[in-house]
Amino acid sequence: MDDEIEAELSEGYIKGYCGSSHCDLTRALPPLSAPSRLSSWVPSWCPTSMSLLKNTEAKILACIRNDLVSRFVSLPSQDKIWTLTLNPNQNQAASSKTSISATHTSIHSMGRTPLVLVHGFGGGVGLWVHNLDTLSQRRTVHAFDLLGFGRSSRPAFSNDPGQAEEQSVHAIEEWRRAMGLDSVILLGHSLGGYLAASYALAHPQRVRHLILVDPWGFPEHPSTRPQTGEPSGGEVKPSGPPRWVKGVASVLMHFNPLAVIRAAGPWGPGLVQRFRPDFKRKFEDLFEDNTMTDYIYHCNAQTPSGEIAFRAMSESFGWAKRPMLPRMPLLSQDTPMTVLYGAQSWVDSSTGERIKTLRPGSYVKNIIIEGASHHVYADQPDEFNRVVQEICDSID
Repeated sequence: MDDEIEAELSEGYIKGYCGSSHCDLTRALPPLSAPSRLSSWVPSWCPTSMSLLKNTEAKILACIRNDLVSRFVSLPSQDKIWTLTLNPNQNQAASSKTSISATHTSIHSMGRTPLVLVHGFGGGVGLWVHNLDTLSQRRTVHAFDLLGFGRSSRPAFSNDPGQAEEQSVHAIEEWRRAMGLDSVILLGHSLGGYLAASYALAHPQRVRHLILVDPWGFPEHPSTRPQTGEPSGGEVKPSGPPRWVKGVASVLMHFNPLAVIRAAGPWGPGLVQRFRPDFKRKFEDLFEDNTMTDYIYHCNAQTPSGEIAFRAMSESFGWAKRPMLPRMPLLSQDTPMTVLYGAQSWVDSSTGERIKTLRPGSYVKNIIIEGASHHVYADQPDEFNRVVQEICDSID
C-alpha cells in the first residue's frame, strides 16, 4: 500500500526544480493546480526524488527502538500528510504497524493526551530522531510532515500571507480529524511554532498545552513596531547573524528561500554539506556519514510548495507579515503555554516574557536551555526531552 501511495504522490512531482528557464531562482513558482504536473519538462540533473527522500528517511528511522507506525493520512482535499506514530508498548502486535484502525484503538486505550510534534521550515519528521523514543515512553507521540514539506503532498499555496497560513492550519485540523484525536499536546519548532500557535488560536479546545520551541514569526518588524522609548521583547539578538548575511537575505527574499539548492543541480548535496555542517554534527552520534545533510537536501530539493507558503508569510529577515505576538491576547486564557529557547539561539527569549505580559491570568512559562542554539531538540536532546516529558507528565 505504501508503494502505491508513494507512486501516486511522486507522479506529478519534479525531481529537482531547477536548471531550466523555469528555474525558481529567477522567479517564484506561479500558482498551480494541485497536485502539480511539472515532471514532463523538468531536467533530470538534480540528484533527488521522492524515492531517495524515502530511502534516506528510512535509514534515519531505523534508529528508533519503540513501536513505529508510518503512513500517509488522507485529507478531504485529497492531500496526504506523512505521519509517524510511536506508542509506549514495545510489544505491540506487528499487525498494528500496517493498520490505522488498530493504531487508533491503541491510542485511545492509552488514556493519555498524545503529544504532536510539528517541525520547522525546511525540516521533516526525521529531525526528531533524538526525541521520539524518549518522548513516547509514557504516551503516544505523533510527528508529521507539514503540508508542502517532506514527504507530504505539495499543493499550490496562496500568495496571500493570511490565506497561506490558513491553508496550513486547516490541513493540521483536517489531519487531527482524520487521526481521530480529541485533543493534543501541541509542540512546534520555529515555523512549526508559528503554525502551532495559529492552530491554538483557531482551535483552542483541541490544545491541552501549547509548547513553542524557538518559535519564528512572533515579534513585529522593527519598522512597524510602535516607538515607545521602551525596549520591546522578541527582537533578534544583536549577536545574531552578521550584517552581510542579512544583506544576502535581503536579496534572496525576492526568490524562493531554498531556490539555490535546486539551481545548484548535482552540486546541491555538497552545498548543503558546506553551509549546514552543523546538521551533521548534531547527529554524529547516530551517523558518521552525510545521512542528515542528505535528508535536508532531499526534503528541500523537491517542489517548493511549503517554501512558497513560507515566502508568502515572511518578510525581510526572519519576520512574519502577520506577526503572532500581537495576537497572543486572543488566545484562550485556558490554554497553558510553555516557550523553550536555546541560550545561543538568534531568536530572542524576551519574546516569551512579552507573551506573559500579554496573557495576564494565563499559564505561561519560559525556559532557557543552555548550550542550545535554534535547533534546541537536537543541540541538547537530553535536556529538551526531560523538559518536554515533565510538561507532558503534568497532563493526563
